Amino acid sequence: MRRDETESISLGRREALAVGGSVVSASLSGCLTGAAGSSGEGDSTETDEGPVVVASFFSFYDFARELARGTQITVENLVPTGLHGHGWEPNASITRRIVEADAFVHVGEDFQPWADRAIQTLRDDDVDTLLIDSRAGVELADLAASLDREEEGVGQNRGKDPHFWLDPQRAKVSIDNIADGLVELLPSAEETIRGNARQYKTETLEQIDADYRAIFDAASRDVVQLAAHNAFQYIGLRYDVEMRPLVVSLAASGDVKPSDIVEAKRVIEENDIEYIGNGVFESRKPAKQLLAETDVEAYFPVTPYAGVREDWVENEWGYEEIAYNINMPTFQVVLGNEPPEEVGPEGWAEKWRNFE
Repeated sequence: MRRDETESISLGRREALAVGGSVVSASLSGCLTGAAGSSGEGDSTETDEGPVVVASFFSFYDFARELARGTQITVENLVPTGLHGHGWEPNASITRRIVEADAFVHVGEDFQPWADRAIQTLRDDDVDTLLIDSRAGVELADLAASLDREEEGVGQNRGKDPHFWLDPQRAKVSIDNIADGLVELLPSAEETIRGNARQYKTETLEQIDADYRAIFDAASRDVVQLAAHNAFQYIGLRYDVEMRPLVVSLAASGDVKPSDIVEAKRVIEENDIEYIGNGVFESRKPAKQLLAETDVEAYFPVTPYAGVREDWVENEWGYEEIAYNINMPTFQVVLGNEPPEEVGPEGWAEKWRNFE
């Protein structure tokens, strides 16, 4: 584990893109420069011969690069470093990058509108980029089980919570979906891809699940207050804890209403909450307001694995490392299991206490 402790390529598409290639390269340079730090090229076999896979969301980019280890497949993350994958709206050059790639890993319909539009473009233009739906066959939870019972969702998943990958057991379905797609893309690497998938599910995801379970089972409190959007329900459902988001909509950029602050204050007071979690890629302002107006002493980081910071990229952090270095230490603290100074790697509390 990394925690801190060929088959032929479609010449038709490639040849078509080669026409006016300098123009395409120029249009992509600005956008891909922002994403290059999180592209994962250092974790893939560097080759000009193998297929290229692009992903619309960090979690599934990371799963894909884990499954592609030891093969000729290169995996790239389309979301620039420092941005939240749900709510980001790229320019048209990203669609061109998807067209240029051999496969596109996405999160299913009605979650990232730009990805839906790109997929429709592929279909309308009869482009043969392989589409890999990481959510296929996943059982989604009802939004009625979350805080906001009025939230309706969109499209065919109306009334469903899309953040399933926070549950390590549901994440296993994505591993199988991505493995199937990569095997279809490069059949000669099937043994390696399937082996990587088995190992990631049985070792990494099972261990993450067990360690999360130990944290929540050890807690005397079953309520967590987060100054974050409504993205953590699956952790609550999996480990029998009430996750209280401050922003009750599904959007990371959702507005915080005065009534949301009032409700958070009530939860904090009734449960003697000393520490809260704050979304890494979300506003700090509401968390600071709660610090000023309640007995909360500090906020610490949580993330639904939707993006990466520059230092995470430099340390090659993926889903696993973020679980152990960000979410787990924070849950230990906000549940009251351990004081901040006794969790995480050395210096964790100093670095992340009321982070900017």
